Amino acid sequence: MSNSFPSGLGDREAAILREIVEEYVETGAPIGSRTLAQRLNPALSPATIRNVMADLARAGLLFSPHVSAGRLPTEKGVKLFVEGLLQFGALTEEDRASIDSRLEIHGRSYQDTLAEASSMLSGLSSAAGLVLAPKSDATLKHIEFVALGPGRVLVVLVSSDGQVENRIIETPPGLPHSALVEAGNYLNAHLGDLTLGTLRERVSKEMDANRHELDALTASVIESGLATWDADGGTLFVRGQGKLLADITEIERLTTIRMLFDHLETQETMLQLLQLADASEGVRIYIGSESGMFGMSGVSMIVAPARNEAQKIVGAIGVIGPTRLNYGRIVPVVDYTARMVGRLLG
Repeated sequence: MSNSFPSGLGDREAAILREIVEEYVETGAPIGSRTLAQRLNPALSPATIRNVMADLARAGLLFSPHVSAGRLPTEKGVKLFVEGLLQFGALTEEDRASIDSRLEIHGRSYQDTLAEASSMLSGLSSAAGLVLAPKSDATLKHIEFVALGPGRVLVVLVSSDGQVENRIIETPPGLPHSALVEAGNYLNAHLGDLTLGTLRERVSKEMDANRHELDALTASVIESGLATWDADGGTLFVRGQGKLLADITEIERLTTIRMLFDHLETQETMLQLLQLADASEGVRIYIGSESGMFGMSGVSMIVAPARNEAQKIVGAIGVIGPTRLNYGRIVPVVDYTARMVGRLLG
């Protein structure tokens, strides 16, 4: 084989692998030598194509799902295609404008904007969109409790860097408005220059020592309000999980995807996503178990770091889906979204 391509494949091998992977990405179906003979330019005979396909199979790049069927790419074959043969498209001005408008922060919280980003990634990729915002080290500026109705209260937390986060908590029935006011006043009196984690530790100790000074309902509101934020982790938004279940009929694959859902909800996954992003200058593509996160085949992940103006990582952006993702379309979207979210969180 000649070294005309970064992959080390020769012209014929590269052209055939590209056609097979592109057919797989588009339809999920194997392709045979006769169909390839009609598509390739310059043309090759079916016999020549079969010989090349056999060489690619021996190299671990192709396999045949059935004796009489055409060939499909292995995960190794998809990876070789993505790294050496795929031409990544550029985002159109229309795409950029659409992403910019959906990430507009005015009139809504950071939480809502990041959730919208993950939904947008899911919609553009037909897979699951991931947006990870690690815990903020900013100190707190204001905390407020707003009644939404019987048994429901909105907790509003404003950081010194301007970020606004909202959580809804359940409260005891018959909670008077005065308890919400007292809870807000109590916490705001203790803010100082404290981060959320430090505030929670200090308030917890003081409430244990002086619980008699607070009404029981007020104390429960304070504890519930602070407990809604995990001071040791971040926030992982996952949207579009249902798209991973589309067209899956095998029980084994269904079980695998459900395990993936469970894994995505763990704190360990957030840390691993940040580690993967930290190791990446830009967009990285992980095929199957290559990332070390899920240990399963048939699943690919595209991830990019979100960096602020100082180039510090402030989050991670990604897409998880089947191996037959439209990489050429998704990679530029993830790259641009990561840069926009980096500015947003920076």
